[in-house]
Amino acid sequence: MLVTWEAKMSPEVLNKVLEFKEKVLSFNIKVIVELIQSNNSLLIVYDELKVNFITLQHLLERLFLLKNDIVQTKTYHCWEIPVCYDSKFGIDLPEIAQKNKLTIDEIIQLHTAPKYQVFSIGFLPGFLYLGRLDKRLHIDRKSTPRLEVTKGAVGIGGMQTGIYPKSSPGGWQILGNSPINFFDASSENPCFAKAGDFIKFVSISLDEYHNISEAVSNGNYELKSSVE
Repeated sequence: MLVTWEAKMSPEVLNKVLEFKEKVLSFNIKVIVELIQSNNSLLIVYDELKVNFITLQHLLERLFLLKNDIVQTKTYHCWEIPVCYDSKFGIDLPEIAQKNKLTIDEIIQLHTAPKYQVFSIGFLPGFLYLGRLDKRLHIDRKSTPRLEVTKGAVGIGGMQTGIYPKSSPGGWQILGNSPINFFDASSENPCFAKAGDFIKFVSISLDEYHNISEAVSNGNYELKSSVE
């Protein structure tokens, strides 16, 4: 069962989706197997051997109309993500600068200025779709995607920015690279961030990148975060 809201990427729509998701979770409805959230929708996977579509629909409609104060306030974090924008990693910085009529320093400044909200996680496990990208940085994806984008690559696709959690094909414009891990299948919490959280990019040098990368490999690096 797919529940949809207005088809736009905005904090207001995201909050409505997340509020309803928390309502459903708080009632612990046994026939619901999984909830999959996107920017403006919630996919509800249920056991059709235990409940039919209409019965579940009526239940969820009543739940939707209940006041939000039945749901506990959700805590969201702002995560500081180190990114190296060196030319070694920022392979599309010259193209972005040319098309958007900006200097590379201006691109880095604009990209590190906001707190980006995590709207959804998908495409790859741990791939964070981040909104609130400055309009001056909006740029189309590549007409021909690369066959391999390096793990940790930070890119722009249209009006969004995001990070590739593993090497994969991809068509986003690449600005830099982050040395941290965004997905660990062996962890109890495989992805540290969740929808509703915030990401703040912090520019680091090439030397800092290598130092952090080594610390991550040795298990000695801890991400900085604050409660929003």
